[in-house]
Amino acid sequence: MRIAVFSDTHDRYPPGLPERMRGADEIWHLGDVCAPEVLDAFMQLGPPLVVLQGNCDLEESWPLTLELEREGVKFYLTHIPPSSVPRGTQAVLHGHTHVPRDETILGVRWLNPGCITRPRGDLPPSFAWLTVAGGQLTSWELVRV
Repeated sequence: MRIAVFSDTHDRYPPGLPERMRGADEIWHLGDVCAPEVLDAFMQLGPPLVVLQGNCDLEESWPLTLELEREGVKFYLTHIPPSSVPRGTQAVLHGHTHVPRDETILGVRWLNPGCITRPRGDLPPSFAWLTVAGGQLTSWELVRV
């Protein structure tokens, strides 16, 4: 399963981003959408779109956190990096910091696709491809935009 992951659109995204996510089995937005209509082009792609509420979002129908299992891998999705995660979590995905992240702490993988509109420092905008198969997170590929 191949999942496109992005965060922190803050009302906009680079031209062509939805096309770059074509072929995803799912698309996950980790919060700070700001304007819900920004998601329209991603919804039209067809695969399920999972959206979390970020600290800049007013849309209350989006969850603050989600526990998901895909291909036997247990994920915890949130916008702001948490201080603790549910037992059995194998990977935490978050946004908020506007900085990409891929590190393992006490056996849990912490992933952030960076920011698609306003990255911090000299970093370019980015999103990521997450691949899971056979009970394993097989790849995390950061894509510079």
